[in-house]
Amino acid sequence: MNIQIKIGSMEYLNDCEEALHNSELGKQYFEKEGSAEKAVLEGINSGNLYVALENDQCIGFIYYLPDGAFHSFVCLHLIAVKHEHRGKGVGKIMLKYVEEIAFKANDKIFLVVSDFNPSGKIFYEKLGYKQVGLIPSLYREGINEYLMMKAYNQKA
Repeated sequence: MNIQIKIGSMEYLNDCEEALHNSELGKQYFEKEGSAEKAVLEGINSGNLYVALENDQCIGFIYYLPDGAFHSFVCLHLIAVKHEHRGKGVGKIMLKYVEEIAFKANDKIFLVVSDFNPSGKIFYEKLGYKQVGLIPSLYREGINEYLMMKAYNQKA
């Protein structure tokens, strides 16, 4: 698999939106018409959304907020991989790419992962992220978010 990471642009909007819509995250949080498109556009316009390309086809994206955690640390905001490309290491490649960016500016990176996504939590733990908190009903009543952090010196 030859994956290339590239800054996101309008050219990839529909592919990113599709990846998000067909993810568990998308089904829970982006079911409202236009909400996934709005989130992807926000990432593209901020310059903090990157796409994963295989044979020049967008197969996923990652969007981070440079000062999104406590106004000081990079926070992974969204990551989605098209269904047919999941389980092949695409998410790991994208996450490592953003970590390289993040760790140039700070020694920590944060993210939240929902309790309805136990495989996502395991994915992050395998890559060196540690649960540092639990936020009940952060985005939706009854859905808890695990606050996770990786420090620069933590290795997967």
